[in-house]
Amino acid sequence: MYICGKITDNIMDIQELYAFYQQHPVITTDSRDCPEGSIFIALKGESFDGNQFAAQALEKGCALAVVSNEQVYNNYHGDKMMVLVPDTLQAFKDLAREHRRRFNIPVVGITGTNGKTTTKELVRAVIAERYKVMATEGNFNNDVGVPKTLFRLAPEHEIAIVEMGASHPGDIKTLADTAEPTCGLITNVGKAHLQGFGSLEGVIHTKGELYDNLSQRSGSVIFINADNEYLMGILPQGVKAEYYTRDENRQGASVYGQIVACDPFLRLRWREDGGTWHEVRTHLIGSYNIDNVLAAATVGLHFGVTPEQICHAVENYVPSNNRSQLTETEHNHLVVDAYNANPTSMAAALDNFSMMEVSPKMAILGEMRELGDSSAEEHRRVVERLATCPFDEVWLVGKEFKDIDCPYRKFDDVEQVKAAIAADRPEGRYILIKGSNGTRLFQLPELL
Repeated sequence: MYICGKITDNIMDIQELYAFYQQHPVITTDSRDCPEGSIFIALKGESFDGNQFAAQALEKGCALAVVSNEQVYNNYHGDKMMVLVPDTLQAFKDLAREHRRRFNIPVVGITGTNGKTTTKELVRAVIAERYKVMATEGNFNNDVGVPKTLFRLAPEHEIAIVEMGASHPGDIKTLADTAEPTCGLITNVGKAHLQGFGSLEGVIHTKGELYDNLSQRSGSVIFINADNEYLMGILPQGVKAEYYTRDENRQGASVYGQIVACDPFLRLRWREDGGTWHEVRTHLIGSYNIDNVLAAATVGLHFGVTPEQICHAVENYVPSNNRSQLTETEHNHLVVDAYNANPTSMAAALDNFSMMEVSPKMAILGEMRELGDSSAEEHRRVVERLATCPFDEVWLVGKEFKDIDCPYRKFDDVEQVKAAIAADRPEGRYILIKGSNGTRLFQLPELL
């Protein structure tokens, strides 16, 4: 049996817990938000322990509390119910998986080092042209966010899109085991979270856990960038694969694409195998986004979305959350990509900004986090790359840049940058803002 509890002083298994959820279909993990009749899951983290608030959650109106602290369980003698489990997070994921299994619909799993959120949003836009879609919101792509996403599944949904993030080996396996995708997409693999993965090989292995999960499920489909040697190298045998590519000479792809221009928005053309070309003007900054668009087109075609519908969806998608955004302020034109940064995405951003036929150019770059022992070397490489870029001015933000010999202006943190802007704000420039979220460069656009 899976869960022991005191509903009738008997043993409860996951199906019985799910039956209780069907009668009380609201789950909360926050004791400050306890709707009447909801289920409280006492999650535990490094700086908090939901077990300590379980009784309070019941008193506020929850119908059931799921706890992992035996003392809390034994000390509670209220009229409402509390169940004891070995691991509340695992119970949360198991309950979410049980809910997901009630829906016999396609579930698209998406992961990757860079571009997974943009790709998820593009896929959502394309699929929504024909179907009622449930997709991951915000950054709910971890071991708490994925279960919360799955609990949003409702009878009206025809397709689900679940984004999966990872910072340690085994993360994608855990999330895929919870979401049980029927098809999947890895955008790419690159140097990110090296402190947790240890190496690029660790990143590739972990992202590849999505492929491993799909290979265990009959009828599954993998959407794959045929131009990516890392991904092609880990494609499992025996799983149906649908390819997209920029290489017109490659045979057997579902979708072919070419960049038309970046002026500054990406314009591209694409076609399905044997079809005619369709030109699309996007609202995306960055030539690298062509792969994300081709991925969305491939998924769309698989589910019967027409090329015309795909073009409509892509042309009308406008990015948000500081991802590949062009913002025009009263004083400057800003290319804002301040949600995250790693060596791969930083190189792509610098290359793309270099290609943009605009002037004058300025770059404000924040340090890249979670690179472990590789951090110093990767930041030196960024500075070396900058030496080849046609930028008129560069500001480097963060202590990882401090000891690197270079002619660029340096700042310890975003507060120093704010002070510099207040003293002498740049004007009339195209400014790239790129850095890890922890550097908080997303605070700068309103000042520029």
